[in-house]
Amino acid sequence: MRPVLLALALTACPALAFAQPVAPFADPSRLVTIGGSLTEIVYELGAQDLLVARDSTSTYPAQVGALPDVGYMRALAPEGVLSVQPSAILMLDGAGPLEAIEVLQSASVEMLTVPESHDAQGVMTKIEMVGAALGLEAEAEALQARLAQDFAAVAELTADLPERKSVLFILSTAGGRINAAGTGTAAEGIIALAGADNAITDYAGYKQLTEEAIITADPDVILMMDRGGDHAASDAELLAQPAIALTKAGKTGAIIRMDGEYLLGFGPRAAAAARDLSEALYAPGQD
Repeated sequence: MRPVLLALALTACPALAFAQPVAPFADPSRLVTIGGSLTEIVYELGAQDLLVARDSTSTYPAQVGALPDVGYMRALAPEGVLSVQPSAILMLDGAGPLEAIEVLQSASVEMLTVPESHDAQGVMTKIEMVGAALGLEAEAEALQARLAQDFAAVAELTADLPERKSVLFILSTAGGRINAAGTGTAAEGIIALAGADNAITDYAGYKQLTEEAIITADPDVILMMDRGGDHAASDAELLAQPAIALTKAGKTGAIIRMDGEYLLGFGPRAAAAARDLSEALYAPGQD
């Protein structure tokens, strides 16, 4: 990375550690992306004409919907991926199952696994690695520079908050049971970028909470994905739950809903998502 771009990146990401060198794909002309953030990066780099398929988490931009869907990234069938005759695969770390990845690795198709971390550093690393794999280093550096400025602006926005909000991210409410985000999750990462604290810190990943745990967490705000279905209660249904009603968020009706891929994707839109969440959290009337 050129010095001026490195300086911009470090402004937003003081601990930024760059990826190991990545060799360009020999033939990226039939590219498959597995991971929504990687698909977004390919579009941001102007390389969307290389794409022949994507996974079901790749929903943005809208035109990606015209591409064949090879399945959910954590439940891949190798036959589905190979059916589009890919010349190269970009895959987000965590894709699986392991047996499917082993089949793909044995299929003589170039494949790059890109690490996932839920912070600004992770976004920058993704961009660097995708740009290198596609031979688009200059375009990747330009995108990194723009996003470094965006992350710096979010950091400035949240630097002098008098008091950080406590946020409970609820993944689902199926059967009336609250499944919420603990540590090491994308939800915790975006909450931190927005200048707030995760209300749950005593377990990693996503787990169902007891009523006692919800009351003890006592979040200021509840954050959810903006989606329907049996797994997502309405605001009124959520606020009617006895444990939720006893929290600060329940008493004030403080519920924020955002598009899931935008909120948790940690791709090129991560800084914008953090800014939007921060503005929603600290808007007048959210005290």
